[in-house]
Amino acid sequence: MMTVLKSRRKFALKRTALCVLALPALLAVSQVGAKTLVYCSEGSPENFAPSINTTGTSFDASEQIYDNLVDFERGGTKVVPGLAEKWEVSKDGLEYTFHLRKGVKWQSNKNFKPTRDMNADDILFMFERQWKENDPYFKVTSSNHAYFGDMGMPKLLKSVDKVDDYTIKIVLNQPEAPFLSNLAMQYAGVQSKEYAIAMLKAGTPEKIDQEPVGTGPFMLVQYQKDAIIRYKANPQYWAGKAKIDDLIFSITPDASVRWAKLQKGECHVMPYPNPADLPAIRKDPNVVVLEQPGLNVGYLAYNTTKKPFDDVRVRKAVNMAINKKAIVDAVYLGTGVPATNPIPPTQWSYNKSIKDDAFNPEEAKKLLAAAGLKDGFTTDLWAMPVQRPYNPNAKRIAELMQADLAKVGIKAEIKSFEWGEYRKRMQAGEHQMGMLGWTGDNGDPDNFLNTLLGCSAAKNNGSNVAKFCYQPFEDLVQKAKVVSNPAERTKLYEQAQVIFKQQAPWFTIAHAVQIKPVRKEVIGFKLSPFGRHSFYGVDMAQ
Repeated sequence: MMTVLKSRRKFALKRTALCVLALPALLAVSQVGAKTLVYCSEGSPENFAPSINTTGTSFDASEQIYDNLVDFERGGTKVVPGLAEKWEVSKDGLEYTFHLRKGVKWQSNKNFKPTRDMNADDILFMFERQWKENDPYFKVTSSNHAYFGDMGMPKLLKSVDKVDDYTIKIVLNQPEAPFLSNLAMQYAGVQSKEYAIAMLKAGTPEKIDQEPVGTGPFMLVQYQKDAIIRYKANPQYWAGKAKIDDLIFSITPDASVRWAKLQKGECHVMPYPNPADLPAIRKDPNVVVLEQPGLNVGYLAYNTTKKPFDDVRVRKAVNMAINKKAIVDAVYLGTGVPATNPIPPTQWSYNKSIKDDAFNPEEAKKLLAAAGLKDGFTTDLWAMPVQRPYNPNAKRIAELMQADLAKVGIKAEIKSFEWGEYRKRMQAGEHQMGMLGWTGDNGDPDNFLNTLLGCSAAKNNGSNVAKFCYQPFEDLVQKAKVVSNPAERTKLYEQAQVIFKQQAPWFTIAHAVQIKPVRKEVIGFKLSPFGRHSFYGVDMAQ
């Protein structure tokens, strides 16, 4: 989601070493007898503002702090009550009335002591910060509320009104089948309106995103970029205090270092192991390897607004020039399957009848010649600097792609940037070809086909990094959002996948298996179908 300078890599390793040294000291200051869980996270969050992030790294950091109106059940996709204890939906599917819990306490920090409980004003703030450009917080930290915009929420919402302190009424412009699921996603984490007003008056509005206050199970104690995030259990959490007292994210970008820490007991849960390390991990008697099919896809996006990728023949030619099976075999090492469609096989409405583009360099050359490029062309090829759930080694994949493309006359220059910068530049459309990927956030095909390939998401800074806006595809995906019948929706999404394959805005790489090594003293950790890491409900054997 590119080649990284050696000096930067050395610097990162030095900081990782410092983090390893710092961690025992931090553990030592925990209360005697307190239960501490250490999660070896793969990177630093961009901030603690749920509404402006789209990466799992940032979502994981924020999820511990904030609550939503509704939630997904732990380890599943079923929508359950959150800050709203119940709700009603009108027969026409246009009106949603949410009844909020009473007595939900806000956290506090050195800047802010709440004077009231969570109420409807906070829910309004969550919506209006992302929706209303005249809201004083619309541009604080960032005005790029990508998720809210990519899902078409500005057009979908007709009104969001406070009926009373504990009742919110939302009216839609049209029915939206995945609406409740969408509200359970991280972008809709609820922040304190009272805290926001206080920081605005103090002239430091950005503090609500840097020093967060939520109603969730854990409170932020300390954040040191590229080193550590430290949380403590919220003693006033409305659903009951967490079973662990201290939660530490030990930020460890290198997968081999994460594995070394897990072996030593310096961390208890680690994401994204190196596929090559798995045989050793499985043999460790102190570790359990949790795994399930991942709701994800890794892909190479073509910027369809830039030449020569505005020509579908060129996109098809590149698809046929790359040996997908060889890449998946060499890099995923049995932890991924070659991807044909933009949604994973575990997603309902997956179209099994679609055949993948064949690996055929000679046919690729013919297509390039037909597009007026018989001598090939020069392009960039962006590769993420970090491991992701859907791609264990983007740099290696880029090198394999580069070699394949050279055989048909395409000269590809591999590029990379720091992860946050990489994502911003991709969303701005600076690339010609670039790798990214996605893990589903709500269990609905709309979260892939509309959020990643819809016209709303193709705008600058949206998640549609192919900048693909093709009306026949768009019509099917938008119609499927309005229809409530699952069989009808399935047919529409199956047709959309056919058009996707014909238009080839991506080279689909692989769907990765979700693999999570966990130490045996961890009790009750559950894999999330969305690849998130939630620690409420988890316990530690002592």
